[in-house]
Amino acid sequence: MARTTRATGALDRAGVAYRVATYDYDPSADRIGLAAAEALGAEPGRVLKTLMAQVDGKPVCVVLPSDREVSMKKLAAAFGGKSAEMMKPQDAERVTGYHVGGVSPFGQKRVFPTAMAREALDHAQVFINGGQRGLQVELAPADAVKALAAKVADVTA
Repeated sequence: MARTTRATGALDRAGVAYRVATYDYDPSADRIGLAAAEALGAEPGRVLKTLMAQVDGKPVCVVLPSDREVSMKKLAAAFGGKSAEMMKPQDAERVTGYHVGGVSPFGQKRVFPTAMAREALDHAQVFINGGQRGLQVELAPADAVKALAAKVADVTA
């Protein structure tokens, strides 16, 4: 497994301190984020999942704890929109350049407006996908917010 990806490169360029963690990715897992948390021995609230959605038809990225679900109503409101819906997996892969299960908010093909769930900041360190299935980066959530120019918002159901 490569330990250098577009995501880690983006973090390096941003001067963000992080630690790489790897685990055996299970493609048959029902909930990839929860499987990652178990494999890493981390509480699910510290392992954040990256989802791609559309608000009023425009792509957005949302990062939230793996044990939570995104509220489409709250997500739309966070970006000043009227409606939100999840992006189809093939569209998420096309716009980010990452494979589902390895989508990172860092180093995507284009920069999209990003929201991070407020509760992610309750932890000193969180895990976020590092741009490859089975690769996570552990970092301070405030550093992730800064590197992504993300808005911190109440986006969970």
